[in-house]
Amino acid sequence: MKKNTLLVTFLACFLLITSCSDVYKFSLDHKKQVPLNSKIEVTLKEDESKPINNVQFFINGNEVSSEGNNISINTAKLGVGKHQISALIFYAEKTKKENSFFEVLANKAPVVYDYKIVNEYPHDKNAYTQGLEYHDGFLYETTGRRGESTLRKVEIETGKVLQKIDLDKKYFGEGVTIFKNKVYWLTWQAKKGFVYDLETFKQEKEFTYNNSKEGWGFTHNGTQLIKSDGTSKIWFLDPETLQEQKSIQVYTNKYEVGDLNELELINGKIYANKYQQNAIVIIDPKTGVVEGIANLKGLHTEMEKTQKLVPQDEVLNGIAYDEENNRLFVTGKHWGKLFEIELIKKQ
Repeated sequence: MKKNTLLVTFLACFLLITSCSDVYKFSLDHKKQVPLNSKIEVTLKEDESKPINNVQFFINGNEVSSEGNNISINTAKLGVGKHQISALIFYAEKTKKENSFFEVLANKAPVVYDYKIVNEYPHDKNAYTQGLEYHDGFLYETTGRRGESTLRKVEIETGKVLQKIDLDKKYFGEGVTIFKNKVYWLTWQAKKGFVYDLETFKQEKEFTYNNSKEGWGFTHNGTQLIKSDGTSKIWFLDPETLQEQKSIQVYTNKYEVGDLNELELINGKIYANKYQQNAIVIIDPKTGVVEGIANLKGLHTEMEKTQKLVPQDEVLNGIAYDEENNRLFVTGKHWGKLFEIELIKKQ
């Protein structure tokens, strides 16, 4: 009886050892954060160094060449942001996929800007400003909130609304841009935008967002429409099909920058309102790097001298640029003033 017990115990231990030896535990070893333009080294490891037949590596779903269990990634080709590493592992007549992530930060700190007020103009206090665009001497503005959303043509010097249409009450209007004599207007959570004739404001068509979550800010670079969705991502759309082609992530040298709102393209850079921060971030559209930050909290304080603003709601929102005369205009939700400002680098 004692011999049988010993035999059973021996067999149990043998089976346990054998089964344990068949268990593979993988991990991807790499730095979690690196600066842009550096290289990141990734190694696939097995806890007990068991043999692996082959490994295929993928970055953001795209296969990359590798040497054995190691890859070297040039972050200059990725841009800033979160990126996924995947390893498809072939071992012991089995396959397994291992995933991990790393962040690429900007490789330099943003330039900090102050401002000076060049001019002040009247602005409609009833305008819950969501989008602002300068075109041929006039401002084109979109306002938000369901049942109150409008598209307007505005005289700069007087703030007079020269032309206006209302959006269907079921939609919450958001950002606007003008491209090839068409007005492109986003909505917030309906995943839908509209296209209008610039002269008549007659609606011509509508489009849907295929990847981005929401509609916030809108601008263009001459060949693509550019939109924000309230996150750290900026999306690029084909102006003909109105489909999202790609996106970039926006980062400083320290952190991800979310809540990106109203947009304007100025001298090849994307200027974006940071929602509720009364600030503008200046973004490289190729990499997503924040190259500058303009602190405009003083404008919010200036507005509060003449009107009471609702905290965390009636904030800076609206950027328009007159390229011919190098004039930068900003305003806010329900603000009674439109400011022409000049950004000044802090020493």
